[in-house]
Amino acid sequence: MPKAYKPSKVTLPFQSGYKSVLSFLVDTFPHVSEAEWATRMAEGKVYWENHTKVTTDTEYKAGSVVYYHREVEQEPTIPFSEVIIEHNEHFLIAYKPHFLPVMPGGVFVNECLQQRLINKTCNQHLQAIHRLDRDTAGLVMFSTNPDTRSEYHQLFAQQNIKKHYQAIAKTQTGENQSNKSWHVKNYLARSNPQFLFQNFDTPPHDKDAQYAESLIHCEVDNRKLGLFTLSPITGRTHQLRLHMTSIGFPILNDRFYPSLQPRQPDNFKQPLQLLAYKLSFIDPVSKDACAFTSPVQLEI
Repeated sequence: MPKAYKPSKVTLPFQSGYKSVLSFLVDTFPHVSEAEWATRMAEGKVYWENHTKVTTDTEYKAGSVVYYHREVEQEPTIPFSEVIIEHNEHFLIAYKPHFLPVMPGGVFVNECLQQRLINKTCNQHLQAIHRLDRDTAGLVMFSTNPDTRSEYHQLFAQQNIKKHYQAIAKTQTGENQSNKSWHVKNYLARSNPQFLFQNFDTPPHDKDAQYAESLIHCEVDNRKLGLFTLSPITGRTHQLRLHMTSIGFPILNDRFYPSLQPRQPDNFKQPLQLLAYKLSFIDPVSKDACAFTSPVQLEI
């Protein structure tokens, strides 16, 4: 059974009412049975920060941190390779292929960009600064140095990094979209199911919504497909996919929008046509102007 190389961790909350760590884990992670947690504990896969084992009888200690290794019955293999674009003492820029997650999640415990790069660079301190959807390809920044990590986090938190994407969409509308631009401003809120989001022109009163803003430009339209440049001003989940849908041009091969497709195995021949193709910023440490471009480009 595949086990994550790096442990996950959870802080035991105060005022919980739990008597044992086991009862907390069972309630917190309902997809993992009590018997499975007991087996992991017996095998030493659940432990405190000092590596002392947590057992089925271990008393609950509010505020303490418990470490555990995620496991799945079978982990998919993504048959595409990442590419390191830049690697220095403070950060790493890598190209992520379609279908590969940036971080572990769901059925992926080790088959993710971060773990691949840790294996390749032998840097256990390597950590993603931001993320892309698993379906999206393109450039991702990682911190390689814990001492300067917060400075690179601030690039994104303060919107001091420029991100440019490419997307392809069907444009069979009768009107050529070449050189046409859109400035999309709206609000995004969770839909049903919860991993989906929905566009709103004004903040809905009954939902927690986030403001989202994007600049979109159609570079060329061959009357069947259009190649678009997308520049997000904010960085919300699924923002570009939703904003392309809102202007009438859903991204080609989108499994979520405008309508959720039935769940099925990845079709490696039909990736989502969305690519994070350029990152540009002033390096917060060296103060140099930096710009990195994806080795892969979308074409129509």
